[in-house]
Amino acid sequence: MMKIFKDTFLLILLIFYGCQAPQADHGEGKTVFRYNESSGISSLDPAFARDQASIWAVHQLYGGLVEMNDALEPMPSIAKSWEIKENGLLYVFHLRQDVYFHHDGAFAGGKGRKVVAEDFVYSFKRIIDPTIASPGSWVFNTVDPTKNFNAPNDSTLEIYLKTSFPPFLGILSMQYCDVVPREALEKYGSDFRSHPVGSGPFIFKMWQEGVHLVFLKNPNYFEFENGTRLPHLDAVLISFLGDKQSAFLEFIQGKLDFLSGIDASYKDELLTPDGKLKPKYAGKFKMDVKPYLNTEYLGILSDAKLSQVEKSPLKIKEIRQAINYGIDRKKMIEYLRNNIGIASEAGMVPPGLPSYDKEQVAGYTYSIKKASALLSKAGYPSGKGLPEITLYTTSNYVDLCEFIQNQLGLLGIKIKLESNQAAQHREMVAHSKLNFFRASWLADYPDAENYLALFYSKNFTPNGPNYTRFSNPTFDQLYETSLKETDMQKRKKFYIEMDNIIMEEAPVVVLYYDQSVRLSQNNITHLGNNGMNLLNLKRVIK
Repeated sequence: MMKIFKDTFLLILLIFYGCQAPQADHGEGKTVFRYNESSGISSLDPAFARDQASIWAVHQLYGGLVEMNDALEPMPSIAKSWEIKENGLLYVFHLRQDVYFHHDGAFAGGKGRKVVAEDFVYSFKRIIDPTIASPGSWVFNTVDPTKNFNAPNDSTLEIYLKTSFPPFLGILSMQYCDVVPREALEKYGSDFRSHPVGSGPFIFKMWQEGVHLVFLKNPNYFEFENGTRLPHLDAVLISFLGDKQSAFLEFIQGKLDFLSGIDASYKDELLTPDGKLKPKYAGKFKMDVKPYLNTEYLGILSDAKLSQVEKSPLKIKEIRQAINYGIDRKKMIEYLRNNIGIASEAGMVPPGLPSYDKEQVAGYTYSIKKASALLSKAGYPSGKGLPEITLYTTSNYVDLCEFIQNQLGLLGIKIKLESNQAAQHREMVAHSKLNFFRASWLADYPDAENYLALFYSKNFTPNGPNYTRFSNPTFDQLYETSLKETDMQKRKKFYIEMDNIIMEEAPVVVLYYDQSVRLSQNNITHLGNNGMNLLNLKRVIK
């Protein structure tokens, strides 16, 4: 480990003094922001930014039309303004004229050129090109397949939708929608994954895969803050220690500036049972805990046309509701997660989105009395005669499912646990092979529609995200109506009504809403955070 960080020190010296790095704007010292990515990074091409590790890295290198602020509101980025016309079917973006791609040998003379509207047309059409096989091709499912994207001039971009879709601006903030230059793709081909050329606040410098990834500040970045050109940092250094315990120790020793998440290997070392830093760490660094748009739940297959559903006691609504009432979620969060997370007492939509409202969405709170009454109503008093129910999970969540097993056992509901490999579990859920399964939904874009789409009957898996195969005509009608409503307050009412239907019919058991936990050294400021847990380093000061 000592050798790793000795090599890191030498690497930093090489970058700054042997590679003609840009000079800092704030004195002789160079500021390097260091963090670890234990899961590794497979590509720096935004078309393949499907996991958090890639999204974080790509976000530093590229830019898009809009970006989300910490309140999850769409803000101007390369697009300085926009208009929504023709009842939500036409989006017209007006682009800045001072945004340039990074200097690179792909351009004439090696100097980055201006970003123009046609670059977005190229980038977006590349995403939906089936030969590219981008996992983000779905983001343009609502785009009109004939008119799609148009650039009437260098500073104007038009996007035509086939149907109104109010969350569309949120989708455009995703890294899939970042702009890339045709010249670089044509020059580097498949090697673009490791030779990225963007227009973001940092420039790619070097990538020793599995060891280090280095970005340098973009001296020509278009954004300013209080008269100072962003970013403030001189460089970003990403390491790839696979062992999270080792990364935690490096953070404690001050060799990393930032650590995301609390791993089980050091959870109890770091936190008290109520989720606070232990006294020996208090004041030594900062801990920021924020709502994270990730809902953890148990899914219940609901399609009565499937033979396994017809044979299952879970087809009875009162049984599903009894399970919901029979789990003490607050105790679960306290004992298993050191109070990191919010016990669900509302619907599927998590805190951090405007339509989350535990006063208006009637979720479930722990009640043995109500659970027992529902079991009796279903014809199984104290669980007598109720067949054993199998709950499927993965190894990472066995402790959580054992807790649920014990809780429901107190009601007389016998739960058998079966653990599968993660990939196998996902495949079986996607093909409706599991009646009762642990799952989670991490928002792709910050709108409640992204969660409610899981219950729209036209989204049945495997061709959509409706893994429970839930179908309800009233829900479907509300969902379709909400897509035509551009007024957020009116749309919120539809969302709340839909969430209440889900809670009443109980095709899911919502367990908890996740929280993101960020640890940072005391000399790091302006790190920010939002419900998407996006890492934005352009304003960070060290």
